[in-house]
This record gives sequence, structure tokens and C-alpha cells, in this order.
Amino acid sequence: MGASTKQGHEIAEKSREIVKSLIGDKIEGLSPGEQDIIERIVHSTADPEYADLVAISPTFLEESLKSLKNGEDILTDINMVKAGITQYDGNVECFIKNEEVINIAKKNKITRAAAAIQYASNIGFEGIIAIGNAPTALYKAIDLFERDELDVKSIVGVPVGFVGAADSKEALQKNKIPNIIIKGPKGGTPVCCAIMNSLIQTMKKNK
Repeated sequence: MGASTKQGHEIAEKSREIVKSLIGDKIEGLSPGEQDIIERIVHSTADPEYADLVAISPTFLEESLKSLKNGEDILTDINMVKAGITQYDGNVECFIKNEEVINIAKKNKITRAAAAIQYASNIGFEGIIAIGNAPTALYKAIDLFERDELDVKSIVGVPVGFVGAADSKEALQKNKIPNIIIKGPKGGTPVCCAIMNSLIQTMKKNK
């Protein structure tokens, strides 16, 4: 869970026990990897309601772990999400401050978050997309995938907010891209990072 000291490990273990006592009945029957994802989300947010809001598509875990094992890239919508994804030996990219991305955004009158997904498509991105904040990035990823212009293996689609977030996640859920979403307006950087770090740790355990 990110702890590096004895005291930190003890706190993390105690927190995990509390989480299990709160949501154990709600995640019963899920695979160990799926259970770990939800436990980490609840741990990182201190909000047991997430156990009722997480929706995981049938092939999400398998395709995500395969991508990570192959060392494919992780693309994030903002640098805060990038900074929160730890212990991955492959590349974790965020292009939102890239000069070409800024130009794409201005030229096409779209958000930089959406332009960053377009840029990733242009340079041949292949891997997992992790979106914790920008619904426009999620919509762009879905659009490019449907046009066979984006080689995305799975999407962590958990943008937060009251404008576009819930709708974009519903659109992703209806798509054939392997995905995980948080129903409604909740989500954000801590949730996105919790999911990705869970996947990374599960991948390493299963190597």
C-alpha cells in the first residue's frame, strides 16, 4: 500500500483490515485482483461507498495485466496521476504540457487533455490509458478507438466532477474497450492511482 517503515506497514495492514470488515460482503465472489482494486480504492478514499460504485468489465483485469506484463506504456490525463503511479518498470506518460499538444488544442479548439490523447494516437501509443480527471480525454479515447486510430488495451475511466464525468463513464461502459469505471460523479486522482497501483502489484505477484 506504499508504506516503507514498520510503523507504516502496521498502519496500512490495520487500515486494510478495517476496509475488509466494511466491504467484505460486497466484494465476495470477485477475483482476488478485482477485490484488491476495490479495497485499495476504499483505503485511499476512506469511502466505503465506492464498493457499490465500481464497475469492472469482464476482460479488464486480464487485458490490463497482459499489457503490463508486456511492458506497454501507461498514459495518464494529468501529471498528478502520473506522479501517483509507482513501482512500474515501464513508461508512464503524460503529454498535457507538450508543446505539440498545446498546438493541437488551439488548432482544433479542444481541451489539452483531449489533445494529449490525440497526440498519443499520432505517435503510436500502445497500452493502458488512466483517466482520473478529464472527461474530454475519455471521450477522445473512445472516439479514436472506435475509429481504429488508438491501440488501447484497457481504460481506467474514473474522471471526477459534475460536468461530463458520469456521462463519459457511461459511454465507456457501453464500449467494447476493457474498462473500469466509477458510476456517477465520483472518482479522481486517488482512485485512478489506487487502481493502477493495484494492477501493477497484482502483475508483479503473478509473474
